[in-house]
Amino acid sequence: MQATPDNWTITNILFSSTDEHATAIEFTDGGAWTIRQLRDAALQSAGLLQAAGVTAGDRVVIMADNPQRFCRYWLGISILGATMVAINTGLQGQVLSHQLQVSNAAYAICDDKYATVLSRASNNLQLITEDTTADPLNTAEIYPVKPSDTACIMFTSGTSGPSKGVEMPHAHCVLFAVGTIDNYKLKSTDCFYICLPLFHANGLFMQLLACLMCRCRAVIRQKFSATRWLEDIRHYRATHTNTLGAVAAFIIAQPPTPQDNDHALKVIGAAPLTTHAEQNFRQRFGINNVLPLYGMTEVNIPLYGRMNERAPGTCGRVYDKYFEVTIRDTNTDEALEDEVIGEIMVRPRLPWGFMSGYTGMADKTIDAWRNFWFHTGDAGYRKPNGQFVFVDRIKDCIRRRGENISSYEVEQAFLALDGITEAAAFAVPADSQEGGEDEVMIAVQVSGNACKAQLASWCNQAATDLAVFAVPRYVRVVKTLPKTPTGKIRKVILREEGITQDTVDLSGL
Repeated sequence: MQATPDNWTITNILFSSTDEHATAIEFTDGGAWTIRQLRDAALQSAGLLQAAGVTAGDRVVIMADNPQRFCRYWLGISILGATMVAINTGLQGQVLSHQLQVSNAAYAICDDKYATVLSRASNNLQLITEDTTADPLNTAEIYPVKPSDTACIMFTSGTSGPSKGVEMPHAHCVLFAVGTIDNYKLKSTDCFYICLPLFHANGLFMQLLACLMCRCRAVIRQKFSATRWLEDIRHYRATHTNTLGAVAAFIIAQPPTPQDNDHALKVIGAAPLTTHAEQNFRQRFGINNVLPLYGMTEVNIPLYGRMNERAPGTCGRVYDKYFEVTIRDTNTDEALEDEVIGEIMVRPRLPWGFMSGYTGMADKTIDAWRNFWFHTGDAGYRKPNGQFVFVDRIKDCIRRRGENISSYEVEQAFLALDGITEAAAFAVPADSQEGGEDEVMIAVQVSGNACKAQLASWCNQAATDLAVFAVPRYVRVVKTLPKTPTGKIRKVILREEGITQDTVDLSGL
């Protein structure tokens, strides 16, 4: 397929290959599809959807863990010119009801175990029953999709408010794939190992769609497994993969093995990429290209690390073929100089290479797009050499004794310590006698038991990587951290709970 924006649609990618017998996807649970089989599955699914009443422009929910089911219905929806509403399979109750209502979906396809959950969440959905004998859609009936048509709606995590549905044009979805191909130097002879959910843009568009566009083999594991990660990488001779969030930490936490260097993996993309993770992937696993990334469902991936470049603590350089990225004052929107912390703001150079808006939330769209820059809500700065550094979510920044503190940096210092599995740093009101705005508190999950002496020891160890004013005064050990369905820590809950009875004040030790 010629990579020109005027034909950037999912349907064009699916039907552009002439090598129909090449393997497109392998599934770790068993089975594989050639490109021809993938097309046939998509056409059959499209025929079933059409028979159920789905037409161009309709919104169809997919709530499925099964990657075979997800893939064929995602592509079947695209063939009909309809819009997929990708739902996190961990959702239920009010959060699910909100997303179904906001998306205005009329139809749904799901794994059997989610049928009751969907029915309880909405009375307006027609659940489509699968029929493997359904007649496939005739290729003459394939809808002539345009790059500007909405291919998908994916929801943000909603850490501090209701989740927002991101309307994603076909060109936006394809640009995720184009970015991977360009920046990872992906070739048809490569193999991409996908262990992230397909209901997220990283797994579906940045990885799987890139493979379909590049004609390289994709290997899909239904659910990430830290214990199986290296085994899969070696068995399938994977050359590329991505990590997201805590996935990298879970991989690194596995005991070293003699096989750590015995694999074909040459590129790994990570968001975020901590210095600790980068060192481990390079030294322990012998991966030459460890690329930091920065992106959002709304704005694509505007920042990529470079091949053969070591850039610990950064989140990449501008992918300036398709994006502009700037650091600006979050209150005035005025541009800031290099190395000055401000808000990361982005805009596309390509029509339809961004989200179209937040579905049903015009006010949120306008607010995010004020002054013709998309406001990410992330604090960061640009280095003189062009590399960007992510500092924190703006709402998560802590100010203590006149100093700005990155909760992210505090968390990374603790996560590097043995015995701590997860961490969340946040601000609590400072004692008025201290003369500062905030105090630093950190909640941690631990692998064993932790007494006060152990907490103090951890803080002393973390202090070697932190500024004096950034060392937490308060530490709380929790069994689990409150999270969104997408696994992001809900710090708003921790801030509301504040200094609890089980919180240890280290200033008295």
